[in-house]
Amino acid sequence: MRCKLCDSEKIKLKFRVDLFEKPFDIYECQDCRFQFQDLPEKEAYRFYHEDYYRGKADFSYLDERKNEKASRIVWKKRFEKLKSQDKSEDSDKRFLDVGCSFGGLMQVGKEKGYDSYGVEVSEYSGQFARERFGASKVFLGNVENLLLPKDYFSMATLIEVLEHLFEPRKALENIFLSLKKGGVLLIQTADMAGLQAALGGKDYHYYLPGHLSYFNRKNLEKTLRKIGFSSVSFIGGVEFGLLPKLFKSSAGFKNLLSYRSWLRISFYHFLSKVNVFGLHLTSSMVMLAHR
Repeated sequence: MRCKLCDSEKIKLKFRVDLFEKPFDIYECQDCRFQFQDLPEKEAYRFYHEDYYRGKADFSYLDERKNEKASRIVWKKRFEKLKSQDKSEDSDKRFLDVGCSFGGLMQVGKEKGYDSYGVEVSEYSGQFARERFGASKVFLGNVENLLLPKDYFSMATLIEVLEHLFEPRKALENIFLSLKKGGVLLIQTADMAGLQAALGGKDYHYYLPGHLSYFNRKNLEKTLRKIGFSSVSFIGGVEFGLLPKLFKSSAGFKNLLSYRSWLRISFYHFLSKVNVFGLHLTSSMVMLAHR
C-alpha cells in the first residue's frame, strides 16, 4: 500500500469507522499525514446513482435543484470572489466546475460572462447538466482520467469534491494542466489537522463512506506547490463571508424560532477564522491556487 499523495509506503491503519451499515477503515500516511480509504477503484464511484440525490441511500447528498434559489446566494458571492482572483490575461474566459452536479454553479458562471463547463462522475446528475448546457459542456467521468483541454480554463472549482476522489493528486495534476497561466483553482474540503476533526476522532462527521481522501492544510498546500501552482493561499472556513451562509440557511426555516440557528452558524464562522499558534480551530478550509 502506498500513499496516493506522496508515494510513501509508511502506511498505518488509523481506525475503523462503524457508524454506517457497512464499516470502513481509514489509513494514514506516516510521512505526510494524508488519510484515505483503501478500496478497489471500481468501488470508488459506486455511490452516485439517483438514490444518492434523493436521500434514500446510506450516504446521500441533497438535490441542489430543491434549494437552488437559496443556494444561488452563495454561488453568486463565491463566483465574485473567484472572478476577482482570475489573473489569466486573454479575453476568452472559461470556467470549469469539477463535480458540477446539476449545474447550478455553472449557470451562475454563465450569467457572469464565463463560458461554463462541468465535470461529473454521476450519470444521473451529469445527464441533467448536459441537457441544461449541452453535451459538449459537461464531461462525464472521473476527473483523474478525463482528457481535459490544455491551457483552456481561466477558473476551476473543486467544492466539497476533492475528498470524494480516488486519485486526488492525479486529479489536481489534470486540472493544473487544463488551466491557463494565471488561472485559479478553488478547493473547499476539510482540514483534518483542525481542532474540530482532532476532537471528533473517528466520529467526526466528515468520515463518510464516499469520502475517500482526507487532507490537512499542510499536505494539501505542499501538493499544490509540488504540482506547479505558483501561489497557494489558505482561508479558514469559507471565502464568501457570513451573510450568504445565513440567508441560504433561512430557506428551510419554518418559524421565527428557527433563526436561533444563526447564532450557531455565526459562532462557527468566526471560529473558523481563528488560528492559534498555527492550529486551525475548526476543520473547514478553502485553498486558492494560481497556475
